[in-house]
Amino acid sequence: MQMKPLLLTLALCSFCFIDATFQNDKAIQFDLTKILNARPVTTFNNNKLTTWTKGIDGGGLGDGYLTQSAALFNGDKDPLALPDDPLFAADVHHPQIKLHYSNTDTLHNQTCNVSGKGNVEFAVPSTKYKTIYLALTSSEGQSDLKISFTYNDGVVSQDFVLPDYYADLKSDDLNLCYLAHDLAKWGNKNNMTEKDHHNIDLLKIKADPKRVLKNIRIDKSKPGYLVFWAATGEK
Repeated sequence: MQMKPLLLTLALCSFCFIDATFQNDKAIQFDLTKILNARPVTTFNNNKLTTWTKGIDGGGLGDGYLTQSAALFNGDKDPLALPDDPLFAADVHHPQIKLHYSNTDTLHNQTCNVSGKGNVEFAVPSTKYKTIYLALTSSEGQSDLKISFTYNDGVVSQDFVLPDYYADLKSDDLNLCYLAHDLAKWGNKNNMTEKDHHNIDLLKIKADPKRVLKNIRIDKSKPGYLVFWAATGEK
């Protein structure tokens, strides 16, 4: 008689765990390793800074971001830096999204940067998605983008305007939200050049939930310097 409540409790706990896992699995972090070509984030490991090498503005030569640990080691007071953990938690605007920098990695590229007119494309796990989230920054003005989704039965393209990363986003914008907001930026000697007001934006694009998505392409016109940080799909 005493075992039944215990068994019921265990069963309910197992159900809750499975449901929570399923909820987390709704967000798929896309692997961009093959297209990453820049390191715009200074990291900190073993009491040493690894300085950014291709930054977020000035054609990649102007400025970069720092992780929180890097900024504190640098001696900055209350710095508005990127969090040490590159996994940004879900909120009302987006699912969890992981960027490609890490304090434990001193070698690998962190972003895909596009200067002038260019394009980049990458494959995604073939499945049905409802929304795609692209983490991006545009400096030296806005970037005009064409995003193309290749489904198993055709291609759909949409045009978007990504504002300069210093611009404030409208709270009612359906296509854009902040991933990281109000950041400082640093020069190539890790000297803080501006203390706040810079962002990493999220472009939110509705996908066709009835079709299998296979590939994403980003085409950029000439103006603007684009940094592509991460991509996540929500099933």
